[in-house]
Amino acid sequence: MRELDTNNHSVFAMYYHLVLVVKYRRKVIDDNISARLQEIFKNIQGKYNITLLEWNPDVDHVHILFKAHPNTEISKFINAYKSASSRLVKKEFPMIKEKLWKEYFWARSFCLLTTGGVPIDIIKRYIESQGR
Repeated sequence: MRELDTNNHSVFAMYYHLVLVVKYRRKVIDDNISARLQEIFKNIQGKYNITLLEWNPDVDHVHILFKAHPNTEISKFINAYKSASSRLVKKEFPMIKEKLWKEYFWARSFCLLTTGGVPIDIIKRYIESQGR
């Protein structure tokens, strides 16, 4: 059974699987870039009542498992994260500009799935098995 979170007015278990894809599916995510992307996620998450549970990169996308509160504005968080991480990673890793010549690091679209009735361990194992 999933662990339940609480706040003043509710008890909840809200888990999400997010997939973010690099613009043009360029293969630019290495271990250093992944670590920095994850660090940026962790720096922003508190402002939105989000907690990172699992992070697994591939060369052109990342799988992220996180939990949120009912008052979390998830689309605002995702947009804030994509904007900040794009700006910072392109500034800190200038070689990315050779493969991504415009201002965007991430593709405009993303995949966000609620984890519904599937046990969280199965989703964690799935995310762990993705990529490399």
